[in-house]
Amino acid sequence: MNMRKTTAYTLLGIILAVTRTTGQTDSVYYKLTLDEIIDMALTHSPSSKNIQNQHVNYYWRYRNFKTRFRPQLTLSGDLPNYTNTTQPITQPDGSIEFKQVSNMAASANLSLSQSIPQLGTSIYASTTAHGIQNLNKNEIGFSGSPFLIGFTQPLFAYNWMKWYRKTEPMIYDEAQKRFVENIESIALNSTYRFFNYLTVQTNYNLAKNNLKNSLDNLEISKVKKELGQISDNDYSRIELSVLNAQKALNQANMELKNADFDLRRYVGLEQSGKIDLTIPVNMTLFEINPDLALEKARENRLETTYFQRRLINADRALAEAKQNTGLSTTLRGSYGLSNSGEDFMSIYRKPEQDRMLRISLSIPILDWGRSASTVNLAESERELTIYDVNKDREEFDREIIVQVEQFSLLKDQLRTAEEADKVAENGYNIALKKFQNGELSITDLNIALQEREKAKRDYISSIRNYWVAYYRLRMLTLYDFEKGHNITYGNPMLEEELERYSF
Repeated sequence: MNMRKTTAYTLLGIILAVTRTTGQTDSVYYKLTLDEIIDMALTHSPSSKNIQNQHVNYYWRYRNFKTRFRPQLTLSGDLPNYTNTTQPITQPDGSIEFKQVSNMAASANLSLSQSIPQLGTSIYASTTAHGIQNLNKNEIGFSGSPFLIGFTQPLFAYNWMKWYRKTEPMIYDEAQKRFVENIESIALNSTYRFFNYLTVQTNYNLAKNNLKNSLDNLEISKVKKELGQISDNDYSRIELSVLNAQKALNQANMELKNADFDLRRYVGLEQSGKIDLTIPVNMTLFEINPDLALEKARENRLETTYFQRRLINADRALAEAKQNTGLSTTLRGSYGLSNSGEDFMSIYRKPEQDRMLRISLSIPILDWGRSASTVNLAESERELTIYDVNKDREEFDREIIVQVEQFSLLKDQLRTAEEADKVAENGYNIALKKFQNGELSITDLNIALQEREKAKRDYISSIRNYWVAYYRLRMLTLYDFEKGHNITYGNPMLEEELERYSF
């Protein structure tokens, strides 16, 4: 799914409805479905922008990682380097005299370096030139290395580059999966807000309808009271029902405004205009194979990669503890040509050979058991990590299986709630007609009214539970069970970045 602004404009063009009321200003209303609310949230939600930005951050981190092990060509130097100061100068007889030093120097170094992460080796090739002019004596000298190659090779040492190359791609893979999961969480949160608004909207419509019926009943009761067909007590109870209906409508109206503000703010819908949500009853009730759900969750969720990375980090910490507490050796070597002279080109005339080979050692002699305890601690933490990862994997699998089982149970609950809503609605209409015909008491009518409202709320709640469970299952597996493919999303912010830098 692409979350570009044009998607939102197209969506708004479809769902926008304009009604004109005689003698009043034009009023705008939005008749929205659950899918449209989710699409708007994915496009305009501040949370969506934040998630896209985080994903871009991880992309550049991964790009930075990939460049670290590519050849690096660097030009450095000083131009100019002017000095005019008094310095201690050692004389030929070994004595030291302070002399006024005034010179102008310039240097340049062009180097090509490359890391070999499998071995932990660093190799380089460079060429350098250095010139200095003694301003006191007006003398000029040059020196440099036309060609120099060298290497640094740690021996029996911790190779951070090898472990870094293992874990960093896994971090980016986790970021890719986290991006999809976070976008799906917006769909889930939109579903919560949709049904919160829908529940409040249903309560408001019920309260408005109840007030209308209560006022109608009051008018009928006035006629019956004049004819002596109703007692003062029953008439007072009917009046009270009108007041209660008005109070319920006022409360529902306040709750509707709060839900309206929350929904608009989350999906990025303008504050003007009325929202009318459509109850999503045309859903396809289907079975979900728990084995398929578990397979897709393991394939698509970031936890799978994260579990592997935790084990690799535990192995890395143990390797680092072992190799940093024992013999540490670094081998350095270089070979090249160098020369000096009174002019720049003399550097390249018959240069002499430059060779260097050095081995640096570090051997712990007495550390009072520090090396052994460091290794033992790393081994203990590795075993603990293995235990925790296995436990987390079991909990991960259990969460998926439980969610699939709950989703399957919700289908039967939804069918039952739908039938109960129809029965309660029909029962209330019959009771209302009987009351208006004088065949039913106000008490029995109120009972039918309460049963109707409860059945309606239970039905909306069952629909809500079904869709919440469905989108939660999508978020837990990152798999679209209706269309039969993995869930993917594009990142418009990243696409704009790539276009800007022509990647």
